[in-house]
Amino acid sequence: MRASDLIVRCLENEGTKYIFGIPGEEILALLDSLSRSSVSFIPTRHEQGAAFMADVYGRLTGKPGLCLSTLGPGAMNLMTGVADAFLDRAPMVAMTGQSPLEQTHKESHQYLDLVGIFRPVTKWNVRLERPDTIPEVIRKAFKVAIMEKPGPTHIELPSNVLEMDVEGEPLSDRPFEYSHPNEMAITKAAALIADANYPIIIAGNGVLRRHASQELTTFAQKLHIPVANTFMGKGSLDSRDGLSLLTVGLQAHDWIMCGLDKADLVITVGYDLVEYAPRSWNPDGKKRIIHIDTLPSEVDQYYQPEVEIIGDLGEALATLVEACPFAKEFVGHSTLREIILAELTQYVADEGFPLKPQRVLADLRQALSDEDLLICDVGANKIWAARMYQAHSPNTVIISNGLAAMGIAVPGALVAKLAYPQQKVVALTGDGGFMMNSQELETAKRLGTPFVTMIWVDSGYGMIEWEQVARYGQPYGVHFTNPDFVAYARSFGLAGFRIDHPNQLLPTLRQALDLNEPSVIEVPIDYRENLKLTERLGKLTCPF
Repeated sequence: MRASDLIVRCLENEGTKYIFGIPGEEILALLDSLSRSSVSFIPTRHEQGAAFMADVYGRLTGKPGLCLSTLGPGAMNLMTGVADAFLDRAPMVAMTGQSPLEQTHKESHQYLDLVGIFRPVTKWNVRLERPDTIPEVIRKAFKVAIMEKPGPTHIELPSNVLEMDVEGEPLSDRPFEYSHPNEMAITKAAALIADANYPIIIAGNGVLRRHASQELTTFAQKLHIPVANTFMGKGSLDSRDGLSLLTVGLQAHDWIMCGLDKADLVITVGYDLVEYAPRSWNPDGKKRIIHIDTLPSEVDQYYQPEVEIIGDLGEALATLVEACPFAKEFVGHSTLREIILAELTQYVADEGFPLKPQRVLADLRQALSDEDLLICDVGANKIWAARMYQAHSPNTVIISNGLAAMGIAVPGALVAKLAYPQQKVVALTGDGGFMMNSQELETAKRLGTPFVTMIWVDSGYGMIEWEQVARYGQPYGVHFTNPDFVAYARSFGLAGFRIDHPNQLLPTLRQALDLNEPSVIEVPIDYRENLKLTERLGKLTCPF
């Protein structure tokens, strides 16, 4: 058989449903093989969009998302999405075409050393030089991508190797188990908890990756320990739970920091340091820390755990809670939660125009069910959504936070609808982020994936303006003009809506969510609230 046929057989063996990408000359053989397979190749309008789709697919399903490009510029366009998956711990397999092997030693049209270029943003990457290694290469790429901590792998495919004859069979998937938590570590952690007066849990991305939300909830409830989630850990504990202190991660001294300032013990569960730097919540490096994760902690002078419980998160939490003989009635978090919720609900009926971010997020929460999905772009909208949108179920809010790459919302929402067709999906984006990958609306229209793109419109890079004004007193280089977004949506054959009054938003959102096609809602946003928030937080006085 042809080498490209064996690659596709291996992909089928791995359970691959979709490959997102753009065709190219160097991958013609692979595309021909895909045309006769059960794997759906989905042509996108930009390689960055393809990589973001693979990225979000990996985060939502726990299975590697696949993206494909040709060599040179196509491969370079994948890089942002691959790097995003690397820092956000999303399993992914990226494949790129390459010049024939006989040209790789010299200057050649569109040739770049892709293995060298992708090395810093992948867990493993390789050039396919012999077709008989295909079963091993594909199996390793998938295995490494999903092993903790997950991330992208990359395979470079020289065009002449794809055409070679080969014999071989896919390798079977051998499941692996994570280690069991160490008994001595459990005993020591239980003693630290018993000795604490005000412990607090930071729940990170790993809780969602390892499907440990139920065990975290049981742990927190039995020991009466409050929980703050990171941006990427939203939904690890239902925000309606009385122990939820909602989200930590805003760089300013937010309300939740009052709890962390008071805490004499911090229990991190599935926490990646890239989510929120320890220096921000442990500035003097003196907090007592229990580290619960699948791997030992990163070395950081502000993050030096007294005990590390390494292994499967669910098992670790279940074992630790059994080792704690009794629960204390820790006080203070209820008062703090009441203050946080009061601020979150302050503008739920506000009729100001342009709309306040708080009002928009309140309507959005009302329109979506517990299991519906919000894919959030990067910008000021991300800060507001991370801080104020209350997640009720795990893995229902996708935020790019490690690389924090703009342009992820629209391709991410498309793939979310592919992965979970029964759930409603909203892409929340600013006008800056939207225009970076808005072309994928055509892909969504072609595939018939209905989701709502909500665009917060302020004609500027609002997050940067927020920081500029706060630091230097004036904005510079952040303003632009926009197309008519309603007309823009309709040019793709999609429904478009413009909000002219706050009371229009909720019924319009519900109408759009019920459509059987993608749609766009343009929402004028009042980003004067950004500086007001900075001012309020600057005057914040902790209640204890």
